Amino acid sequence: MTLIPAGSATLAPWALWVTPESAGWTYAGLRLLTLSGESVRFCTGDEEMLVLPLSGSCEVECDGVRLVLEGRTSVFHAVSDFAYLPVDTTVRITGAGRFALPSARATRSFPVRYGAARGVPVEVRGAGHASHQVNNFCAPDAFDCDRLIAVEVLTPGGNWSSYPPHKHDSAAAGETELEEIYYFEGGPGYQRVYGTHDVLAEVSAGDVVLVPRGYHGPSMATPGYDLYHLSVLAGPGRKRSMVSCDDPRHAWIRSSWAEQAVDPRLPMTKAAR
Repeated sequence: MTLIPAGSATLAPWALWVTPESAGWTYAGLRLLTLSGESVRFCTGDEEMLVLPLSGSCEVECDGVRLVLEGRTSVFHAVSDFAYLPVDTTVRITGAGRFALPSARATRSFPVRYGAARGVPVEVRGAGHASHQVNNFCAPDAFDCDRLIAVEVLTPGGNWSSYPPHKHDSAAAGETELEEIYYFEGGPGYQRVYGTHDVLAEVSAGDVVLVPRGYHGPSMATPGYDLYHLSVLAGPGRKRSMVSCDDPRHAWIRSSWAEQAVDPRLPMTKAAR
């Protein structure tokens, strides 16, 4: 695992620049853009991308299509709309706010598309102190593209998500081979990764964790501080899937949820209209 502290991986105009090359792997990437009313123009190259407002709103122009993203005040305020950008296209983004651009090296071309906030499946998972919210805006069953998978996870203060710990680093039966990037807001919290690496790192707004292999979880929100992470996944499989394998020592945790109530603080964000 690699921890990338906030502000340590910039490349103008990007406030965060993580490519497959800089991460030391093959498929997954993430950029972060901060705008104050100006425009940024770039080419997607061999990566498919999303434009996801973390705060604020923007206009996206791509392949002759103009999309207006209403966005949101913050990741803890509401689910956001988003835009899909295909490979080998020139894009201009104009707006005010902070915008995440998850990406994956891709070979198939899909059209520019708008993803409405009201169409994002919002799921509450776990129970008790493992209760958390998942916004499945670019999960395999929610949005079609080539290799990119992206979801948002909101964990109330004092709770754990990504638990039981799990892995997805091989093409074995019951598991999908995926690289994964965690981008955090809120906090402070902690992220655990072990198996091929053994790390427990404090994380807060702007920090990034790269997970190439091994078990990862839990993501821990310290009491009094809600934690958000954007999870970006991509791998070599031709069929997009998030199937993972729990650490067998902790898999029993799932069965314990039947006897516990879901945290009443969930869901944490306003419902999309």
